[in-house]
Amino acid sequence: MYGFLAKRTVASSVSLVLLVVAVFFLSRLTGDPTNLFLPIDASAEMRDNFRRIHGLDQPLLVQFGHYVWNLLHLDFGDSIRRARPALEVVVEAFRWTLMLGFLTMAIVTTAAITVGSLAAFHVGGIFDRIATFCSLIGASAPDFWVAIVAIVIFSVGLGWLPTSGTGTVWHWILPVAVLFIRPFGLILQVVRGSMISALSAAYVKTARAKGVAPRATIFVHALRNAMLPVITVIGDQAAALLNGAVVIETIFGFPGVGKLMIDAILQRDFSVVLASIMVTAFAIFLMNILIDIAYAVLDPRIRY
Repeated sequence: MYGFLAKRTVASSVSLVLLVVAVFFLSRLTGDPTNLFLPIDASAEMRDNFRRIHGLDQPLLVQFGHYVWNLLHLDFGDSIRRARPALEVVVEAFRWTLMLGFLTMAIVTTAAITVGSLAAFHVGGIFDRIATFCSLIGASAPDFWVAIVAIVIFSVGLGWLPTSGTGTVWHWILPVAVLFIRPFGLILQVVRGSMISALSAAYVKTARAKGVAPRATIFVHALRNAMLPVITVIGDQAAALLNGAVVIETIFGFPGVGKLMIDAILQRDFSVVLASIMVTAFAIFLMNILIDIAYAVLDPRIRY
């Protein structure tokens, strides 16, 4: 198992290195920060001083070398706009994204596994047809469109829920509900298909013949062997949720790392942009490692 995890770690580390290179040079294409932070009539001397203070007066490759050296010492630089360490700004915002993502995925996973397992047990029945129909709609619905429609109906039209903020429980309902729909539909489909195969296995038929209760048949005997593809999809959707939070947080004014990243790009706050992407990428890297460990726990063959 350790060799398997070591290979996955090396592969993920290479991806992180390539991401650092790509993001650093692409972020510089957004323009000169002096046009945003200095007045239009600023003199050439003021602009040169600004660039020198923030290390923007050096050649691009030299800037990249300094950035990599600082990154190896966990120094992401300072935010130009906030005059604070960029990593500190990102961590403050990332905790909101983590709370939103963890809450959403906990609800999604519980609901999708329960509904998908019951749909597989009653395959072809009314419950199965309704669950399949709902999962197809959920998997096909674009997040940004659902978010806008939800605001128009529940906030503007009915006035039931706020459109932005995190002050009360009511502020969380729309972001969580919108982020819930798509992963729920995708995970439910995989759970249903995997459970149909597991429930048709000989050992499950033997358990039924012995009079094992349906609940134990589904959630004890069949579910564990059906979980490998489900865990893969859960991990993919959790990563997609972190990426999709950029759009949802911007629409709902949620103070997470997604909205921070968009604001930093518009403000040409390069240190915050890079720190946001690196922290998000590292979180996805850790999540993939945890998924690999879950594989090894569920399937002993992976350990060898």
